[in-house]
Amino acid sequence: MPQQPGTPNLLERLAVLEDQVAQLRRAGWERAELPFYPTFMTTMPYCDSSTFTTTWETVLTPRTGSLSLGIVAIGDVVGTTNTGGAWQVVANSADVVMSGTIPPTFTYQFGAAVIDLTPYRALSQLKIQIQVRRTSGATTGGRFGGGGSIGCAPRYARLL
Repeated sequence: MPQQPGTPNLLERLAVLEDQVAQLRRAGWERAELPFYPTFMTTMPYCDSSTFTTTWETVLTPRTGSLSLGIVAIGDVVGTTNTGGAWQVVANSADVVMSGTIPPTFTYQFGAAVIDLTPYRALSQLKIQIQVRRTSGATTGGRFGGGGSIGCAPRYARLL
């Protein structure tokens, strides 16, 4: 009759688990959050340009398949005129991978999408930019004197 390998006892299994936990502690905790950095010197960058302007950006080495990104944007009010605009996310300085509008209602707009990074996996560095522009509203006055502004910030960015 063939011999059956015995199952390890509880103490042997506990020793293996303790060793695996120790290895994980030595290796550190890998986080999937991706930081974005403002290109303006304010807490929530505002932009009053009528052309797309980068307000947040980051550079990464695309080793995962996708990026989950959430954005918040709002147009301001100059006098009694609300400001509207548009936002977009640009990958590799040329490819618009996500976009949306900001209606002139002085309410927060939340955008979210999962961006496919597989076309960029051969790159050693990939720049992701969040850009905004003003499309309606006051053209004078406002935060910087150039009319109504659009505020925009990332809510979350996770590599999946």
